[in-house]
Parts: sequence; C-alpha cells; structure tokens
Amino acid sequence: MTRTEIRFLLNDRIVTRAEIAAHDMVLDYLRLDQRLRGTKEGCAEGDCGACTVLVGRLAPEGLVYEPVNACIRPLATLDGCHVVTIEHLRGHDGALHPVQRAMVEHHASQCGFCTPGFVMALYALWMQTPHPTEPQIERALQGNLCRCTGYAPIIRAALAMGDHGTSDPLLEERAKVTAKLHALRDGARVDVSKGDSRAILPASADDLAEVLAEHPQARIVAGATDVGLWVTKFLRDLPLAVMIAHLDELRVISERDDALQIGAMVSYTQAHGPLARAFPHMASYWDRIAGWQVRAMGTLGGNIANGSPIGDTPPPLIALGARLVLRRKDERRVLPLEDFFMDYGKQDLRAGEFVESILLPKPAPNTRHAAYKLSKRRDEDISAVAAGFAVTIEDNIITAARLAFGGMAATPKRAAQAEAALTGQPFTEASFRHAMAALPEDFTPLSDMRASAAYRMRAAQNLLLRFWLEAEGQPASLEDVA
Repeated sequence: MTRTEIRFLLNDRIVTRAEIAAHDMVLDYLRLDQRLRGTKEGCAEGDCGACTVLVGRLAPEGLVYEPVNACIRPLATLDGCHVVTIEHLRGHDGALHPVQRAMVEHHASQCGFCTPGFVMALYALWMQTPHPTEPQIERALQGNLCRCTGYAPIIRAALAMGDHGTSDPLLEERAKVTAKLHALRDGARVDVSKGDSRAILPASADDLAEVLAEHPQARIVAGATDVGLWVTKFLRDLPLAVMIAHLDELRVISERDDALQIGAMVSYTQAHGPLARAFPHMASYWDRIAGWQVRAMGTLGGNIANGSPIGDTPPPLIALGARLVLRRKDERRVLPLEDFFMDYGKQDLRAGEFVESILLPKPAPNTRHAAYKLSKRRDEDISAVAAGFAVTIEDNIITAARLAFGGMAATPKRAAQAEAALTGQPFTEASFRHAMAALPEDFTPLSDMRASAAYRMRAAQNLLLRFWLEAEGQPASLEDVA
C-alpha cells in the first residue's frame, strides 16, 4: 500500500499535504504557507535555534517531544508527527505559560528575535525537568544563540520557570494527541512529489531495502542535519530522497552478550544514556556534539554514512572497535568501521545498500579509554581535531592500542605507526612521547578555516600526552603539553 500524501498534527489541527518536494523545509512551510511567523529564520543551518519547534512522535515508550531546527527539517519527515510552534504555547485559561512568565519576569528578552526559539527549547526542558540545574539549562541551550548576549537573565528565567507552575495544558492533552497520531498510522509507504523532486518514506526496514533495490541512486536522508544544509546553503535540489528517520526498527538499542547494538537511526539524544552507561568516558564527549536540537534530529548512522573526515562519532567509535552492519535487500555484511571509509567522499557502500546498525564490543578488561574534541567554540561547533583512544595495559605493559583521529586526513583514520610505537612498551610518559613523535608518519593534515596543519598535528600529539596524564591522575597543564 502506498499513500501519496503526508498527514500530521500541526498544533491542534490535522494537516494533509500531497504536493511536497524532498527539499521543502518545515520552516518555509510554517512561515510562508501557514503564516506562523513566531518561528524565526536566523542562520538557516541549524546553528542559532531561532527556528526551534517541538516535534512529537510516537515511540515505544509513548509520545516523545523533542526540540528541532525547523530550518533544516524536511517537511516530508513530519508524517505521523505532532508539530508544536510558539503560537500554540499557553498556560491555563489563556495565561502565559510558566516558561513565558519566567522570561518576562526576569527580563530575559532583549531585541526579541531569538526569544521564541529560547522559549521552545526551555519548554522542552521544562516538560522533562520543571526545576532544572544550571548545567542542565546550559546543555539545553547549546543550540540557541542570543545575539544580544543576554544569557544571564535567560538562565535566571530557566532556573525560575518551575516556580511559575508545573502543569501544562499540552501535557494534559497528551492522551488525545497520542490517539490522533495512532489514527494517522496506516502502515503505508508514503510517496510524495512536487515538480522534479520526490520523497519516499518506506513503511518499514524491509520496505526500505526494497525501495533502495528499486532506486539505488536515491539519496538516503536520516536526520537531515547535513543534507538540510545542502538545501539551505548550497541551494541543491534533491531529485529523489528516501526519508528513514521514522523507522522505529532502526531506532532500537539492544544489549548483546558481547556488544551494544545501536540502530542506525538512533539519535544522539537517544544514544547518550546507553553509551554513557557502557562507556563512561563518552558522556562528556557526547555533550560536545552540536546542540540539543541537532542531537535530537541527527543520527549515528547518518553521521557515519556521511563519511565526513571531521564527523564527531567515528574517531571514538573506531577506538572502541565498532563494526557496521550493512544491508542490501535480505543480505547483510559486517565490517570494521575504519574499513568503511575508503577515501574522501567515498565509503564502502554498494548500490542499494544501507547502514543498518552499529556494533560496539563490550570494553575489554584492563583497557583505558578517552575521547577528545577540539573546536573553536566549546559548544555546537565542528571539530578541528577529534580523537578516540583505547589502550590495554597488563602488568604495566601496553598490549594493545587503538588510536583514531578525525580532522587529520581525508577520512577518519587510525594512527598505525603511533599504535605500533606504544604496543609492547611500558605505560609511561616516555612511551607516549615516543608515540607523539611517530604521529607525523601517520598523518599529513591540511590547513583550512578551522585550523592550520601545524596546529592539528601539535594538538593531536598533545592529546596523546593528555591521555597519559589523565590516566595517571595528573592535571594536564599548558607546560606539560607545550
């Protein structure tokens, strides 16, 4: 069965739309078609948060609302979802919502352009935690830019928003919304188009395999956090896109005896808890990936399949010994993650094949791990250098080392010579300085707008020393790594 229209709930009404291009974005639809102009357009690349809306979706645990960037969210992906814009936010009896009231009372709106986006991000946080801590607030607002530099009053408002109430009319209507979204589910493949552009939403993972067998040239779109910029920044059309973020079968995280298996469409937000529990060193690293809105949309499978040399997830996952499960129709093959990246812009992905899941082996005994990211901004920035390390030590001898870097070559890559320099050596500073000296044999980095080649090499070497210092419980001072 194929349906030729998308259906979703926009605030309090059902919307049906048939004529849609794969490159049509939610923000343009809201502002130009629906005249819902409280949602602003700022950067058009998912970087400033002015366009933040909430998107509710049915998940195994119930109805889940997440903040997303409307500017880079394809309209076709809204099928079966509930979109909440700033115009729908309200308190009881038409009064201001507690988040809005706190923003007013703490003078947290300056010019006002960014305010709707801040309110929606804080609303998403308030729904989960009405009385958040300051670190929770800072993480929730990583994806929101205040051009008037008014963060202090915004944080004060966020700290106080629970004092203005914890009851939300939208939460009270959740049962009705859930029933409406269930009614929209019909198990059909969705196929919509406009002009020369077409978007297909497969009905299931099996249907995805069939669609790609029929259309191997199609562009797979997961969270669209990269593809969205192709449209908004590079003005590229998408002749045929297969949207897959809605496929619950690919959003599953399961624990096996020997590994953690993560579905390709698991978002950064979904992955955070399970990853942090299995690999505690990943917790702080994960919070450095983009902002909340992008973490809610972006997927592990998409970040890997994109093949970017500066992707955030491949270096630490390669260090952990990650393997990919690739599927084409009913056939599957498994390969080490580092072997998936063949050259710049070229991955080991055959026609009609897609990333189905990621396998992360359980940590080996006596192994120390670390993950590092260096960027111009601490939050919501692309890495200049990213690194993941796994070093196994027995009787103070390094028996195995996996050192993976991003931003140092045309692909995410292991440092084979530095690994060899460590293996078999004592776990001492001298051994790591020896590996630092071997690193130029592994990489010849480039200079670009994010970092110079010299900086990248020196930074990558210093991360090796930082790893040893931290493993020994020593602070890494500037003099240590100079």
